[in-house]
Amino acid sequence: MRIPIALLALTVSAFAIGTTEFVIVGLIPTIATDLTVSLPSAGLLVSLYALGVAISAPLLTALTGKLPRKFLLLGLMLLFTVGNLVAWQAPNYESLIIARILTGLAHGVFFSIAATIATNLVAKDKAASAIAIMFSGLTVALVTGVPLGTFIGQHFGWRATFLAVAALGMIAFFASLFFIPRTLQHNKTTSALQQLQVLKQPRLLLVYAMTAIGYGGTFVAFTFLAPILEQITGLSNSSVALVLLVFGVSVVVGNIWGGKLADQKGPVAALQIVFGGLALVLLALTFTAATPWLAIATVLIWGAFAFGNVPSLQVYVVQQATHHTPHAIDVASGLNIAAFNVGIALGAWAGGLIVNNWGLQHTPWVGALIVAIAILLTRWSGKLDRTNPISSHLPGDAIISTH
Repeated sequence: MRIPIALLALTVSAFAIGTTEFVIVGLIPTIATDLTVSLPSAGLLVSLYALGVAISAPLLTALTGKLPRKFLLLGLMLLFTVGNLVAWQAPNYESLIIARILTGLAHGVFFSIAATIATNLVAKDKAASAIAIMFSGLTVALVTGVPLGTFIGQHFGWRATFLAVAALGMIAFFASLFFIPRTLQHNKTTSALQQLQVLKQPRLLLVYAMTAIGYGGTFVAFTFLAPILEQITGLSNSSVALVLLVFGVSVVVGNIWGGKLADQKGPVAALQIVFGGLALVLLALTFTAATPWLAIATVLIWGAFAFGNVPSLQVYVVQQATHHTPHAIDVASGLNIAAFNVGIALGAWAGGLIVNNWGLQHTPWVGALIVAIAILLTRWSGKLDRTNPISSHLPGDAIISTH
């Protein structure tokens, strides 16, 4: 598949945003020590960022629907950069929370509009692969940005990590400035209230539940992966950074595989496979975490399944929105980004409760149980599709002019 240069520019922005979202996972022990807060309190930095995304994705996407797409993308990357600069200068835990929420506002809107643009840059049967390419910026961030950010934080202080991420934000800004065309077409917008009628559609709400629960199950354990590897597996700080690198490589492979699987089998069948593998590997980590080589092997397999559900979920929600709410496809997509982040927020919060009351070693199997619920919801949604079929075609509402 020939990749449009505009899609690569979106991928660069996704890389910057992915780095700031996930680098906190590797920095939780460092931040907890430096700011003298508990591990669950440091874990709330993941939850609160995700809540910022969840709130901004549907609301700000609806409110900014009439803005030119390129202008909006540039503004979002500037907001993202400012948020990371505030984190760099944060003197205490409370100010760091404010910085994380501010950065999350840009994240939600970006992925809402980027996903619908990406699906229309390629042929209809390559839509899931296009989303996978755009989201690969997120996953490549797990390969390079998160381990490098963790290394910087461990050796130069966690604030230096956010300064480096702010620099990534400026690179993404200029990539959008130079390579995103001015003529980005999008849906003829209706009022924000009309667009938020998406929330009254049961079929879309079911997909959002699949997203939040399936994605959230991973973050019960993933939020505390660094402490698990340090305290249970017995790895050093430098070794943890290497394991995060291995995890990230596996995520990239899994993300591309997930996109191809969705193209070949359809999103519902692909999700059952990915969720099933994810539940099994999380359950396995409960028993392998105490043995270094087994723990590393399990984390490697985990990465392949952890984000492989993203292309299927995003394509599926756009398919459902095309059928049920064709006037508000961007907002429907944005609500799915919100659902991803509600899952992250609740998963990280639940993980913190488990760590406080039961211990780190219980987070993986609880995450597996939560993902199992997502499997049941996916099967139910597939059954509803067979009863009332929807079109598998995606809309032509966000085509970028090449002239």
